Amino acid sequence: MTAAAAEPVSIAVGESLTVSGLYLRPTQATACYVLSHGAGAGMTHASMATLANGLADLGVATLRYQFPYMERGSKRPDPPPLCHATVRAAVSMAAQVAGDLPLIAGGRSFGGRMTSQAQALAPLPGVRGLAFLAFPLHPAGKPSIERAAHLADVRIPMLFLQGTRDELATLDLLQPVVTGLGTRATLKLLADADHSFHVPARSGRKDADVRDEALRTLVAWTQHLQQ
Repeated sequence: MTAAAAEPVSIAVGESLTVSGLYLRPTQATACYVLSHGAGAGMTHASMATLANGLADLGVATLRYQFPYMERGSKRPDPPPLCHATVRAAVSMAAQVAGDLPLIAGGRSFGGRMTSQAQALAPLPGVRGLAFLAFPLHPAGKPSIERAAHLADVRIPMLFLQGTRDELATLDLLQPVVTGLGTRATLKLLADADHSFHVPARSGRKDADVRDEALRTLVAWTQHLQQ
């Protein structure tokens, strides 16, 4: 079902700032996921391409996009307001190229958090839900829930796909946070997976198994939003 190739798009964040995007749509798409990258790897990283292709195989289109710092080759993430503006611009582009499809937004780690912050500040037009691929609740080794405070202002459904060995979201903190969000939030735990959805050999599973479990959960959740 995967489309032949992702279509490059140019996303205007401001009058003098554009970022790159990649739109991948399978022939029988049922939704479009506005998919942001993590702090250290951009939209063309193999892991991001694998996610997009995997979702296409399951009937979900994706619009991947770069944050400005990644576009210019920097390792320092942009200030949150610029990230939020980029998220909004990407959602707007998704509405243009996939206007007939329901939209969800989110992404990997840092990108997912920037998406939820943008949604908390002001609803992202047309977005029905947010899906997080490893929400970074806190820095490694520094457990806290401060990064989750804004989630109380997100009024649409949220899906948290989290590894049980994620050092950026210890379960003793993450589970109460998700529970406190009520019926808006769904938590799917991926056994033995870390923040990158990697599993050790002793688990008896492969990374591809975890990724498939995560993506199938995301697709089923997306379908539920449309009912």
